[in-house]
Amino acid sequence: MLRRIERALHRRIARWLDPLCELGSRVVEVRSAEQLRIAMGWTRVPVLRGEHLHACRQLEDVNERLLRDAEVIGAACANEGRKILLEIGTGLGLTTALMAENAPHALVHTVNIPPEEIADGGRFTTFAPAREQIGSHYRERRLENVAQIFANTAHWQPDVGPIDVAFIDGCHDADFVYEDTRKVLARCREGAVILWHDFHPGLVRVYPWIASVATGIDRLYRDGELRGPVLHLQDSWVGLYRVPVAGDPT
Repeated sequence: MLRRIERALHRRIARWLDPLCELGSRVVEVRSAEQLRIAMGWTRVPVLRGEHLHACRQLEDVNERLLRDAEVIGAACANEGRKILLEIGTGLGLTTALMAENAPHALVHTVNIPPEEIADGGRFTTFAPAREQIGSHYRERRLENVAQIFANTAHWQPDVGPIDVAFIDGCHDADFVYEDTRKVLARCREGAVILWHDFHPGLVRVYPWIASVATGIDRLYRDGELRGPVLHLQDSWVGLYRVPVAGDPT
């Protein structure tokens, strides 16, 4: 009994000292895209197209951040995208196209909040395009394995599954990240991959939206929704999590 009380007290003190202590103990930093593929047991190298991947239009893009992001997302789709992929946060459809091209035999369901509902879409939304702009890039590329969905995920329930790869990049408020992930988890197959954008453990004190994403994920660990590690490719803003398979150690 005393040991249980001591452990509980220790956890409370640790959480007071570091509100993200649960997440912090789960993150594994990966040096390169090649090492990420080795860690995940992947053999396929993703297709990466577009000058935008090499752009540095703002400070947040330094160290080829856009390319590092694409390496993670593209590799996940190329190696895990069997039938059903889900993207939350279509935007212009650049990442949608990346997912669709790297999983050509799968269907990418991509969700974006309708522009007229943006006021109810949370605080940390990266971009609020007009309706005709949403998904414009993947349409210009004439990619046919994409299904566009307009919905506020606060009220939307995924009616697709079992999901192989999910990319969560909608509202970055902690509550949205938490609830979007829970909904996705309920529709994922065992061994599926979940990716969170605007995830970087080293920048939680620099950018408030990154801290918010980390807070949502930390809460998922505290509530037992997540169990295994999160892999983070150096210089990317993407966290990668594999849904456990029954019987696997965590």
